[in-house]
Amino acid sequence: MPINNDDIADVLTELADLLEIQGANTFRVRAYRNAARTVSSLSEDVGGYISSGKDLSDLPGIGKDLAGKIEQILGTGSLPMLEDLKKEVPEDLSRLLDVGGLGPKRVATMYKELGVESLDDLEKAAKDGKIRDLEGFGKKTEESILEGIQRVKQQKRGRIRLDKADRIAEPLLEYLRKNDDIKSLDVAGSYRRRKETVRDIDILATCKKGTDVMKYFSDYEDVEKVVAEGETKSSVLLRSGIQVDLRVMPQVSFGAAMVYFTGSKEHNIALRKIAIRKKWKVNEYGIFKGDDRLAGKTEEEIYDRLGMAYVPPELREDRGEIEAAQKDKLPDILQQDDIRGDLHCHSKYTDGHNTIEEMAKAAKDLGYDYMAMTDHSKRVTVAHGLKPEDVERQIAEIDKLNKKLKDFTILKGTEVDILKDGSLDLPDETLEKLDIVVCSIHSYFDLSRSEQTERVIKAMKNKHFNILGHPSGRLINEREPLQLDMEKIVKAAKDNGCFLEVNSHPDRLDLTDINCKMAKDMGVKVVISTDSHQVNHLDYIRFGVSQARRGWLEKKDVLNTHTLKQLHSMLKKK
Repeated sequence: MPINNDDIADVLTELADLLEIQGANTFRVRAYRNAARTVSSLSEDVGGYISSGKDLSDLPGIGKDLAGKIEQILGTGSLPMLEDLKKEVPEDLSRLLDVGGLGPKRVATMYKELGVESLDDLEKAAKDGKIRDLEGFGKKTEESILEGIQRVKQQKRGRIRLDKADRIAEPLLEYLRKNDDIKSLDVAGSYRRRKETVRDIDILATCKKGTDVMKYFSDYEDVEKVVAEGETKSSVLLRSGIQVDLRVMPQVSFGAAMVYFTGSKEHNIALRKIAIRKKWKVNEYGIFKGDDRLAGKTEEEIYDRLGMAYVPPELREDRGEIEAAQKDKLPDILQQDDIRGDLHCHSKYTDGHNTIEEMAKAAKDLGYDYMAMTDHSKRVTVAHGLKPEDVERQIAEIDKLNKKLKDFTILKGTEVDILKDGSLDLPDETLEKLDIVVCSIHSYFDLSRSEQTERVIKAMKNKHFNILGHPSGRLINEREPLQLDMEKIVKAAKDNGCFLEVNSHPDRLDLTDINCKMAKDMGVKVVISTDSHQVNHLDYIRFGVSQARRGWLEKKDVLNTHTLKQLHSMLKKK
């Protein structure tokens, strides 16, 4: 079986988890975590990277020793060091880290003090009231753990983040396209609508008559199990645990099938009601009046026949797109080429893996006009956050680089922490020297809805506050969003001349699509940034653009689609 980047990253992450639970050296643990992030963000498979003659040890955070371990995983699917560690530390302990609020130190404490080795052990200890008596825990923590256990149990089967779905779908599509018998091929479902998590992958195809495309599909090297195999539909389970369905449709019905299987269910019901009013029938094979097919070959043909403009897949959620399409008033939603710069990036000054110059050159290579360097402020000690004197040193370096770079500008910025009381983590005299200030929450996640909301609103009143970074603080499938009144937050942003970030990092995608639409409706512009910690992360912008498109955002709604001169003007608070 092939070993992909996610497989390698999973091994390295599990190793880091178990080492940290065991109490290993912090720098050693961090090295494995950084290596996992580097591997998972590579745009090509590690195997292909090595076979093309590139040296893994040249990648950020990966030296000769780690490169050797990655090659071991690539060759065998496992790592002897991890297998040895599992004999010393129960591997199920790392699963407890899925429970919100539990880090390796707390897991280690419960393992040593209470003998907790599994999720069931944890739930029993919490229900028996044993956790509250541990030093540094308490009743509130115990209640939070019980809530976290329920969230883990309630997580939908196999829903994976969009970036992981990309890494599964793209090589499979590439494999299928090599089959000359396949004429048309596309992905449907929630994947095509670019939802932030995906359960299954639905692929539609047309092919030449008399060909065995289904056999070719089930022979794909990553298939672990063939669930069902027929002439027009087959289902397989991949090693990742995700199910992929392949349907072969007649060419004359391909457009109708794409509409039907792309969904959403609610969107399709709305289309069906329109057809019923016309005494027609619409399904995956087309639009029919009696036995006569009225449309079906293309999606555009389906929408046109139903009396509306073509609806982009990202908008198909029955949130007003049907009515807008009927009136030909759909938004001209954002395109990735509209983005002119990235306004949230990190460097080696804090927890990034590249120098400022390396980040700037990579951003310029993407065709950007500008990039903001926004390293962490001092409160984020784990990321070696910058003190005022460090910011001064970085400002001086950026000034030198801007004289050196041609047709590109590095903006001087910071990602400053919003403290518990709503004040900012750097003094005004430091912030006023910067071009851009991204303000984020990295602590005190458990404040009440009113406390958390007032904390953010107070921070927004600071004259240097420009952008609210990753507003809800959520981590997809890992951490619940903060308790915030988003309507009040958006209104405060408008009142105080602030902007909201759509953080493109695939474990955040924050703002949500719903809140993007709210910001648009309330007249607040957003910023689509990547929160890049290495040059490879700059490519994450595509996920933020998809999120913005789902939120009906147009070019005019996004701050960093503007020129540098316009940007400077818009960042100045009145």
